[in-house]
Amino acid sequence: MTGADHLLPLRTKLRSLRTAPFGADPAGARMERIRRSPHFVDGSFQNPVGARTRPSGSTVEFAKIYFQKEQRARRTPDGTVPVHPTTLADLAAPPVSGLRLTWMGHSSVLAEIDGSRVLFDPVWGQRCSPFPFAGPKRLHPTPVPLAALGPVDVVVISHDHYDHLDLPTIRALAGTDTVFAVPLGVGAHLERWGVPAGRLRELDWNETATVGGIRLTATPARHFCGRGLRNQQHTLWASWAAAGPEHRIYHSGDTGYFPGFRDIGAEHGPFDATMIQIGAYSEYWPDIHMTPAEGMRAHLDLQGGSPHGVLLPIHWGTFNLAPHAWAEPAEWTKDAGDEADQPLAFPRPGEPFEPAGILPVEPWWRPLSPALARPWRPAEGQAAAGPAPAARGDLDLAGER
Repeated sequence: MTGADHLLPLRTKLRSLRTAPFGADPAGARMERIRRSPHFVDGSFQNPVGARTRPSGSTVEFAKIYFQKEQRARRTPDGTVPVHPTTLADLAAPPVSGLRLTWMGHSSVLAEIDGSRVLFDPVWGQRCSPFPFAGPKRLHPTPVPLAALGPVDVVVISHDHYDHLDLPTIRALAGTDTVFAVPLGVGAHLERWGVPAGRLRELDWNETATVGGIRLTATPARHFCGRGLRNQQHTLWASWAAAGPEHRIYHSGDTGYFPGFRDIGAEHGPFDATMIQIGAYSEYWPDIHMTPAEGMRAHLDLQGGSPHGVLLPIHWGTFNLAPHAWAEPAEWTKDAGDEADQPLAFPRPGEPFEPAGILPVEPWWRPLSPALARPWRPAEGQAAAGPAPAARGDLDLAGER
């Protein structure tokens, strides 16, 4: 330290201590553009409708649920997740229909659409955390090494939380020729990690970039951002609509339910396939993640109110991020799809499929899960159970999701 170090502002000192996984804060021309955004109000990005981003409830009660031994056991698979051994041969031949999706786990999806390859929210790291020794750890291996995935035209990021924006993965992809499409402000992280500014397409909501013949539009979502303990809400979160000459797809990122799905569908749909977040929900944070029932409702809204296309459930099965049972999102989504008569795809991680072809529908998770109570399926004459009311008080868990 120099004799003048004690004169530096505290914020500057703390920023100098941030290691690479924390990323970088927007500054300069990027911050000026953020301030001009119509969605940046009173010093932070705002949701399309009101949302509580700090979890509600009693810290003590949450700790009892989250750390109790029997409850923890429910949140992990009882055995080895059957990962599909994806090979280059699986992906070498172009999709017959022009559209093929490969779920790599959590929210990571490789979409081959009309001759282009789009990789959504790639996370190949072992933990979604800034630390290699702590934080949620993968419950199954990645289906294919990132280097063996083949060339990717564009990497699309929904927001900067650790389970969607992964430093080791981005650094590996920075060494390729791929373009990165990211919400406004997120480019600061990528530039710190070695992505050249010329390969960034940084978009506000309802802005569009065209890469490799695919139109990518950042669409609204109901969530939040941040990679540190002090969350300034200076990076945007988004869902994404991708349109090629023949096909349209949608990736929800992380979001709570909100009426804007209908507007997104009217503007950019209907979609041949949607990738919808249906895991990591809780009554402690009902505004920023969807239950499977809400995910089904969002899909139908995106499709104009009627069953259409294929719904691929994402954001479940790979990381333990919420109190619900590990297999509950899949079972609940399956029931919601049956009730709505909506086609669903349940691939094993790494299993490619074409939405226009034979869908993977086997409930492969059942041998790895104890019987579930199914509170969403009411007994005759009873109403379905809704989220339990949260106790008063705040939980500060925002940085973990």
